[in-house]
Amino acid sequence: MDNKEDHHKLVVFYDGSCESCIKDRANYERWAGEGGRDIYWFDITDQEDVIHNIGLTPEAVMRELHVQTADGTILSEIDAYILLMRRVPRLKLLAWLIGLPLVRPCLSWLYRTWVERRLKRQGRI
Repeated sequence: MDNKEDHHKLVVFYDGSCESCIKDRANYERWAGEGGRDIYWFDITDQEDVIHNIGLTPEAVMRELHVQTADGTILSEIDAYILLMRRVPRLKLLAWLIGLPLVRPCLSWLYRTWVERRLKRQGRI
């Protein structure tokens, strides 16, 4: 990625060809307000070289949300959602809830199942 993202604390890799992903991004930006200003939203569409350069695969970023922190750490799926939700006051309790030991694996399964169905319905896998 270019230097444009250097001042951002988080880079969120999202699927810009997914309507619900675009809506989720818009909702997050609205709810986060100033707390979301240091996020760079990176559309993964046709960005295979960039994705490979950070050690991911196009298939992985299409199936799971990925967030890269300022120190280069990459979080995915539920961990990525928890990180983002903790930054929004109205979502902090929900972030805590989805991180609970019994909730996390169930939610992870539901998330993967929903994404898989969406991608198959769209003919992308």
